[in-house]
Amino acid sequence: MDEPFVLVVNPRAGAGAAARRTPALEAALTKRGARFVTRTTASPRDATRIVREVLASGAHAGVAVVGGDGTLSEAVNGFFDEEGAPIAPEAWLAPLPCGTGGDFRRTLGFPKDVDGMVERMLAARPRAIDTGWVRFEGDEGAPDARAFLNIASFGLAGRVVRTVNAGPKWIGGPPAFLLGTFRAMLGYANQRVRVTVDDAAPRELSILNLAVANGRYFGGGMEVAPRALIDDGLFDVVALEMTPVQSLRLTAAIYRGAHLGDARVWHARGSRITAAPARETERVLLEIDGEAPGRLPATFELRPGSLRLRA
Repeated sequence: MDEPFVLVVNPRAGAGAAARRTPALEAALTKRGARFVTRTTASPRDATRIVREVLASGAHAGVAVVGGDGTLSEAVNGFFDEEGAPIAPEAWLAPLPCGTGGDFRRTLGFPKDVDGMVERMLAARPRAIDTGWVRFEGDEGAPDARAFLNIASFGLAGRVVRTVNAGPKWIGGPPAFLLGTFRAMLGYANQRVRVTVDDAAPRELSILNLAVANGRYFGGGMEVAPRALIDDGLFDVVALEMTPVQSLRLTAAIYRGAHLGDARVWHARGSRITAAPARETERVLLEIDGEAPGRLPATFELRPGSLRLRA
């Protein structure tokens, strides 16, 4: 690959796994003749700042990201300005996953080993995929907005992500998220929300959780949206209308993506979803690509073909 690119590294991702693997990734890229410059993040949202600076300079063809789903999501936001307009439409994004959850890697079927990741990235041709844009209420009550690549959801997942991000990462992705789910379930009661998909009539639901999905997996390997595609121009909306105890019996099916036939699972597809608490006083927490930035009300808009992915 003749075009120079930037390697953005989050050294804290995967409890330090990204930092440990970076020398091997750099060596594998150099061995194959890749031309790149490494930039390291130092704080939350730093990947967004770095990518915006890189793309605005016009000196690089794309960005490869060494980190987890959260770092990748931050990098995606760097491809757009604060209003959501693309900064460099021809630039590409490549994941080199080294995080806790690895959910977008699963959607792509991406290798785990260093040589496999590098060979897959360098051989791939950039292709247009969809992204989501969500407007929501931040934790402090101010309006906020951001792009997302994989899945945004609300309900129990908002509590799970906060629990996982505050807990130990060394135990690994699926165990960390499974433990976080069980801890977040304690004292959780289903929340009533009003959801509208495109021009359909609003629907009031009593949810354990609802996912607005571009990708297929979340929560460290749960295939919550098995029919989702990242380039079909539609979100898959999957709502679990069941209690926490009932969901435990469905856990294995959710990990296999075999739950859509259950009567307590609502599935819809659309390009614009709005959601709000049915009771204004209720606080329904959001998670966006494994991060926890705020709460409902929220509007999710799909932007077809808005990002070029090299993977």
